Amino acid sequence: MFVAPDPGWLRLRSATRSVLGIGPAVAVCGLTGHTLTAVITGGLAALLALFTVTDATVRGQVVTTALLPAVGFPVLALAAGLHDVPVLRDVAFLAVAGLGVYARRWGPRGHSLGVFAFMTFFVAQFLHTVPGQLPGLYSAVALALLTSSGVRFGLWCYERRLPPPVAAPALPAGSGLARITTRQAVQVVVAGGFALVVGQVLSEGRWYWAVGAAWWIFVNTSSRGETLIRGFRRVLGTVAGIAAGLFLALPLHGAVAPTAALVAVCVFGIFYTAPVSYSWMMTAVTLMVALLYGLLGVLEPGLLALRLAETGVGAVGAVLAVAFVLPVTTHAATNAWIERAVHSVHGCTTAAARRLAGDPDADPAPLAAELEVVLGRVRLSLAPLVHPLNPLRGRKARARRILALLDDCAREVRGLASVAADPQASHDARLAAACWRVEAAVEALVPPGARLPAAPAPGARTPVAHHPGAEAALRHLHGLERALADLATPLRTSPRAPLVPS
Repeated sequence: MFVAPDPGWLRLRSATRSVLGIGPAVAVCGLTGHTLTAVITGGLAALLALFTVTDATVRGQVVTTALLPAVGFPVLALAAGLHDVPVLRDVAFLAVAGLGVYARRWGPRGHSLGVFAFMTFFVAQFLHTVPGQLPGLYSAVALALLTSSGVRFGLWCYERRLPPPVAAPALPAGSGLARITTRQAVQVVVAGGFALVVGQVLSEGRWYWAVGAAWWIFVNTSSRGETLIRGFRRVLGTVAGIAAGLFLALPLHGAVAPTAALVAVCVFGIFYTAPVSYSWMMTAVTLMVALLYGLLGVLEPGLLALRLAETGVGAVGAVLAVAFVLPVTTHAATNAWIERAVHSVHGCTTAAARRLAGDPDADPAPLAAELEVVLGRVRLSLAPLVHPLNPLRGRKARARRILALLDDCAREVRGLASVAADPQASHDARLAAACWRVEAAVEALVPPGARLPAAPAPGARTPVAHHPGAEAALRHLHGLERALADLATPLRTSPRAPLVPS
């Protein structure tokens, strides 16, 4: 976590801005006479808004943030109204959990609204919300969102000065149960049902921790292996967070000033570590929860032990669901993302070739940036296979070989895009021939019938004097050709077969 790269200090900026956004939001709620329960609800709403709203544009982020109360307020009213009707409350909670995952089919906005809806119901259980508290909670949430948004979109909107982020293209959505979000929604309901029942056996008052653990394990995953790894990391982070709670939160006995300071540190840790380490993020989350329980006057060692047990129940529920209910295999998911990466390599190569051939409208730079995003998704998908605890050495070796070759492709693509950006680099007939060979190597890796943009045909240009830019481009193209050819071996090898080193 501490040595992970942070280009442009984006993680540091995000974490610092989050503290500066959530702190004033909590202060405003407190200074306006809201109860401690309402202040905590407002602070959590501000945290969720800053954490989950990830639209590609600032305008999109503003719209999504404005829509949060539209889903949060009705869910909060539902949870409060069913407080004394356990059976209907449980059914409603599972329905909200399933719909929250299903909403991811509508992209980042659907994801944000789904998370906010689920967490609103969760917070209502955490704080034992009843209908009489709703007006105060609504005003606290509204004030917190307005205050945190003033920081995010007004005082410190650093996104306006950054190039728009590149979104990874989605995999083919399919329909019905072929759609990953649909399958995961069913899995979440099953996992949540298991966690709810077993969690209530462990505790009639804190069962919701098991449901929350099961639900969050599915966030940002798309295969069985990813979910298993995320469950393991959640339990690991919870253990570390409980240990920190025993040494830091418990001795404070709910003292407001030091607790508030530590909560701010936890908020910073959540935002700073989330992009690089789920375990560290969960450590910060668990410590923050312990501190909030201290403020509420109910923190004790037995409560922290119960949280660990409930988290374990949620993780088991998630594991059972992904293993036996409409499973999405790691092999199928990784192959789809690898194919997407190969397509991105081809698209960048074609754009670079056209740019070098004199087409001013062809620009490989955005496609190279897109490839980096897709490769990040490939690494996430392959993470279960390269994990140290994976006992299948053959699959681990295959996955590592694929990652190494895709990294080689990305390096050559970055170099090719850099050469193509040089206005002095002239076209060369050898470039067209090399691009054609790259296209052939790509077509050998993708399924038959996949449509690819055509690269310039060999010999389409008249040879000109060799140019240093053309020579550099040729080196990158030859490197791409070798890496793509080497990819054929691990991609065509059965996941269960031993991989012979090339």
